[in-house]
Amino acid sequence: MLSGALSCKTTTRGFTQSYELVFDSQSRWRRRGNKNMDHLPDNNSRYKDVDYWDERYKTEQSYDWLGSFSKFQHILENHVKKEDSILMLGCGNSSLSGDMYIAGFRSITNIDYSSVCISTMSARHSDCPGMTWHEMDVRQLSFPDASFDVVLEKATLDALMVDEKDPWRLSPKTTCFIHKALTEISRCLKPGGRFVSITFHSPFLRKRLYARTEYNWSIKKFSYDGGFEYFVYVMTKGEKLSPEDAALEKKLLDDAKSPPAKVTTLHTEPDEDFLSNIDL
Repeated sequence: MLSGALSCKTTTRGFTQSYELVFDSQSRWRRRGNKNMDHLPDNNSRYKDVDYWDERYKTEQSYDWLGSFSKFQHILENHVKKEDSILMLGCGNSSLSGDMYIAGFRSITNIDYSSVCISTMSARHSDCPGMTWHEMDVRQLSFPDASFDVVLEKATLDALMVDEKDPWRLSPKTTCFIHKALTEISRCLKPGGRFVSITFHSPFLRKRLYARTEYNWSIKKFSYDGGFEYFVYVMTKGEKLSPEDAALEKKLLDDAKSPPAKVTTLHTEPDEDFLSNIDL
């Protein structure tokens, strides 16, 4: 798993403790507590199932992955204007939209694929004119081209990769999923608009997804301390990739065209085949 968290349980002297592990920017698992362990799934693949989130949102009031707005507000305010029209992807029950609204960002469109989430959050923020809530899939955004100045996501794309085992080689299914989402994000951005992605993935992993000419954006990276080092990527629509990012894209395309490396198998004599002699 690459994203979100791993739900774990340990038993010591008959006492079972639940906790989550996060994958940090140095590709290491770190332990993290959670205020409400009742919401941890039995299987990590459930992090991407809408049924799991529907059930979780029925009782969980609020949870902020990767820290609260105050942790990265200083970065966001350098790239998002108060008057910008903002699309919040995978809003969940996070306080982010509400905190940004209080800070003066008054045009925020929130989407999530959980109907329970959208119903709850819409009622919770019914006194916030300019803030709307919609049940929607990030791969099929029902907005016209060039609708938003800013598209923002915090750990939403991370959650799409919960089944992945190798951060360097995503499965074809997940690769297609992410590509559809990024294509839709680029389509909905106005010229000069910004896609802001907040994640625990370092540039070594995340730029591999974002550095594509067809998305028609540049990439800038920032970071903040949210207990761990987290990252903020700002993609600006209509700007070219830097030479470094363009070279990364070329390398990834070349690698994809290259045939897989051949595995050389050494010949062993029958009497050297110790595996077949193991008595199971």
